[in-house]
Amino acid sequence: MKIYYDFHIHTALSPCSDDDMTPNNIVNMAKIKELDVIAITDHNSCKNVEACMKVGTQVGIIVIPGVEVQTKEEVHLVCLFRDLNAAYIFQEYVDKKLPNISNKPSIFGNQIIYNEFDEAIGVEERLLLNSLETTIDEVFEKVKELDGVVIPAHIDKDTYSIISNLGFMPDYLDINTVEYSSFDKLQRLIKNKIIKNNLMFLKNSDAHNLGHISERENFLEVEELSIDAIIDRLK
Repeated sequence: MKIYYDFHIHTALSPCSDDDMTPNNIVNMAKIKELDVIAITDHNSCKNVEACMKVGTQVGIIVIPGVEVQTKEEVHLVCLFRDLNAAYIFQEYVDKKLPNISNKPSIFGNQIIYNEFDEAIGVEERLLLNSLETTIDEVFEKVKELDGVVIPAHIDKDTYSIISNLGFMPDYLDINTVEYSSFDKLQRLIKNKIIKNNLMFLKNSDAHNLGHISERENFLEVEELSIDAIIDRLK
């Protein structure tokens, strides 16, 4: 079956996102745009995922638990999990690797934790925009242990991408799916043989505000509409 998706959305927990990126606003915007499934992927944190999943259950949108980590190499990786338990185990791992540097909201932005009623129930004190003290290889290994999937983010961008920072795609990591931002730039990477053309290419929004959440245009063929089926397809 064909499902319409956006697997890279930030909530107000990410300091670079708008404060109105709340669980209800995000999920209902996805509903308005007729998406079938979204993933919540804040910078180095899963702490707004549960609230978004609860709202998703109410309105009929599948919400995949996820996080966008920034590795020691300053590479962004979208990590998606099959359930909250796996996401929270990964959160414990991330918390141990995140530098103990306080956020300065006046400079970097707020890092708000919401419940399913869009009530602010806390803030993340540590700055989430820092690189973790962990490598790309270590992130892949940890996510594999949890039966999730790692997707190199916006591989065609000039910053924070696996191509811009490493200069190549490490084949030994068994990468099957990557995210791109521009189709033309992606085609140039393929033409120049920087990446192989047998990968699965995803076009996500990387939305930091409501208007940037994807329209009903990017789709994936899966066996059924479930998180397990989607993760299996991406792996």
